[in-house]
Amino acid sequence: MKTDGRRKSTNVEDRRGRSRGGGAIALGGGGLGIVGIILFLLLGGNPGDLLDSSPAAPDEPYVETAQDKELADFVSVVLADTEDIWSELFAREGLQYENPTLVLYSGQVQTACGFGSAAAGPFYCPGDQKLYIDLAFYNELQNSFKAPGDFAMAYVVAHEVGHHVQTLLGISEQVMPLRQKMSEEEFNKYLVRFELQADYFAGVWAHHAQGRGYLEQGDLQEAITAASAVGDDTIQKRARGYVVPESFTHGTAKQRMYWFEHGFELGTIKGGDTFNQTEK
Repeated sequence: MKTDGRRKSTNVEDRRGRSRGGGAIALGGGGLGIVGIILFLLLGGNPGDLLDSSPAAPDEPYVETAQDKELADFVSVVLADTEDIWSELFAREGLQYENPTLVLYSGQVQTACGFGSAAAGPFYCPGDQKLYIDLAFYNELQNSFKAPGDFAMAYVVAHEVGHHVQTLLGISEQVMPLRQKMSEEEFNKYLVRFELQADYFAGVWAHHAQGRGYLEQGDLQEAITAASAVGDDTIQKRARGYVVPESFTHGTAKQRMYWFEHGFELGTIKGGDTFNQTEK
């Protein structure tokens, strides 16, 4: 992705080196341990269900590496792109887009949804409308998820912003209360459609980023590879050797790729009704 000389977002809060350690995050995600947590929170699961409420340990010195700086600059440019593109798309619908804040942290971080751990991967907290990312996750994408490339990380950021779009559109308020009204298995079906919609919105962003000439050869494939790598079935097969469809919370690899590509093809807000549309 082309980033040289481009605008960086000013809506970035750097908390790296603060609130490291502390209480342990509760394991979740259907008994999959760390992989399960990443599956649940990667790209927007409800962090309030998994985050620990105990206080963090005292701050420790943080020394930014060259890679850290490069990644921080990169995600800042991606965030700026989402600000420009979503502001324009909302304006077309007679709406006003409110920029979220991206929080960079290391180890553990306090949010309006509780304490988040780096082991959980990137997540979005609707309580404070902030995206939380430990940049070490970039290595997880490459090594654990086998999804290399800078645009794989851009997809992660765009998906989290997709959850912010859902919050602004009132979709989150309609879906999340259902958790208290039905069984976990029933709610998971809605949660999958909710996550797939965030994938669609990530594709919408990529559509317009390409239109502005920001994408390079191979970028789209990097995002599609990442979408496949974080599919419920892909992760469960790797962790367990088999899949449990009723425990899916984000969708299969095929579903995630489909909705990202569908958003990339259409580039509109209205094309992403994942709750009433099925994959072709």
